[in-house]
Amino acid sequence: MTQPAVTVAYLGPAGTFTEAALIRFQGAGAFGAGEVEQLPVSSPREALDAVRVGRAQFACVAIENSVDGSVTSTFDALVEDGGVQIYHELEIEIAFSIMVRPGARLAEAKKFATHPVAHQQVRKWLAANIPGAQFVPASSNAAAAQAVAEGRADAAAAPDRAAVLFGLDVVEKGVADMAGARTRFVVVGPRGVPTPRTGSDQTTVVFTLPNEPGTLVGALTEFSLRGVSLSRIESRPTRREFGTYHFYADLVGHIDDAPVAEALRALWLRAEDISYLGSWPTPGRGGRDAALAADLARLERAAAWVAAAREGKEL
Repeated sequence: MTQPAVTVAYLGPAGTFTEAALIRFQGAGAFGAGEVEQLPVSSPREALDAVRVGRAQFACVAIENSVDGSVTSTFDALVEDGGVQIYHELEIEIAFSIMVRPGARLAEAKKFATHPVAHQQVRKWLAANIPGAQFVPASSNAAAAQAVAEGRADAAAAPDRAAVLFGLDVVEKGVADMAGARTRFVVVGPRGVPTPRTGSDQTTVVFTLPNEPGTLVGALTEFSLRGVSLSRIESRPTRREFGTYHFYADLVGHIDDAPVAEALRALWLRAEDISYLGSWPTPGRGGRDAALAADLARLERAAAWVAAAREGKEL
């Protein structure tokens, strides 16, 4: 029996880096073995909302880039309305093609379009090549290419594929002020059982704490005492009361790792509220597997010792 198509929402239109990530996720089997139907939308929040209301089974969204850091609009959308969870991630190296309408000259461009995040990654190139061009922000890089095709801008920075889709000429490739810039993308779906543990995983939680001295230090101590590393922690205003914050924390490890589970249990006791955003594989960001396996083996021996003591036995 043919499986029904899986709908995946992403920042469109076709030709964005997010679509490129979606295609790679599909090739890796992140959406299952069936057909994938793409649902282009105008923002990461709209992609996540499509999952929440059942228009899509999954969303593909960017969460971090190596130039500007976290994509805060995505994290805000993940937390504020809840009901979703991260299951997979991958990284894509980001470099842009500069494109114009067929026959147009880049030197004559008056309006330059791209996504605001992309603009930060090509500012030096713009200053050197079309310093007088007005920046026109677009909802996505592909939307910027579409604006050029429709005459609302004269040049755009976007992936190569966008030039093909919108019939534009590429005048320069591989443009990036920071060589090797990368963006992390994730697959988000409804709440469910986390992706199985691999030994090279990440767990992300968002929490708020009582607005009292020492509460953050106390919360972080729960991770330190159990040997759980944080690969990222940052704060965002809760928007409810001045001086109160959401803390976004990326933990090295999986919720099925005993130290991570124990640290999260202790954090729950300290937090005013806490949201679990998932545990998922992070291939290529490890080098920790052997050390983690050794730590977990010691924890298993320690648990066995406690169990034996409870039963009046000796190990």
